[in-house]
Amino acid sequence: MSVATISPLIAWRPRLDGIVLSVAVAIASVVAEPLLKAALGGRVGVPAIVIALVIGMLLHPLANTARFEPGMTFCVKKLLRWAIALLGLRIALGDIISLGISTALLVVGSMVITVVTGMLLARWLGREAGMGALAGVATAVCGASAALATATVVPDYRNKAADVAFTVIAMNVLATIAMLAYPLICVWLGFSTEQTGIMLGATIHDVAQVVGAGQSVSDEAANAAVIVKLFRVFMLLPAVLIVGWWLVRDSAKTADVTAKAKVPVPVFAIVFLCLCLLNSLMATQPALTGIYQPLRDALLEASRWGLLIAIAALGLATSMGAMARLGWRHLALVTGTTLTILCIVTGGLLMLG
Repeated sequence: MSVATISPLIAWRPRLDGIVLSVAVAIASVVAEPLLKAALGGRVGVPAIVIALVIGMLLHPLANTARFEPGMTFCVKKLLRWAIALLGLRIALGDIISLGISTALLVVGSMVITVVTGMLLARWLGREAGMGALAGVATAVCGASAALATATVVPDYRNKAADVAFTVIAMNVLATIAMLAYPLICVWLGFSTEQTGIMLGATIHDVAQVVGAGQSVSDEAANAAVIVKLFRVFMLLPAVLIVGWWLVRDSAKTADVTAKAKVPVPVFAIVFLCLCLLNSLMATQPALTGIYQPLRDALLEASRWGLLIAIAALGLATSMGAMARLGWRHLALVTGTTLTILCIVTGGLLMLG
């Protein structure tokens, strides 16, 4: 074996143990997901991404060594970015255009106000600005995936890993509650099928719960909800760029008034947009569907596993004690952002008729 072949292997060796442990936790979460759902009666399950996070935190005492740290850091810093970039393949611009200008403006306006509310609530509650960004963007965009994406541009601070882990768990719990409660709210408000779909897609955090809530109403409501939800996912790029720029700029002002903030330009977000455009282009080329669709499905599956492995690594790096010390203010923060987007969207739909 040549020196050129051996060199990359030597470079990867310190990361290997942490990567293998993270992969093992991810596999365990996938195996446990259907078993846990059956144990809960088969109606409501716990997503693998939350199971992976919890298993990882339980194994933190084992993983909290120099042996595993390089590999876990690679999963959280690098693998996560690749996985999020591939999510762009979910989106076709034609579906987004079909929303109409009034719906698009309502969704964007609610997202902006929700992110700003997260930042303001964090300041009012005495939490880190980074936690406000995590809660705001996760609520506004797409739950756990958005929280992980935002974490890549939030400057490091003490207990950041615990904040990210808390946000992922809280987003899933709140999204599950919303999946059960929001369709009832739509009935109470007398929303049409289209309005119901818009409301569900514009307010529920995670895609899976959006689909579940929509299908509990009708196929038409589910289709509308998914399109609106994917529009929110599409807004991940500007949300991450703007929040990252603001936080770095703010931290630079705090550290040194004369310092120039380095605006983060996450390459994964640019790739996300490019893949979204590619997916939109391929939607107009039915002759290539037989080649493109299997490739797209494979890449989205790779994205799913990348997110699972990254969240497993995040859990392995997060102390249960640190999570326990977060307190009620964190819960008030994520609940506040959730109620904000709910009130704005429902109010807007009532005004639009």
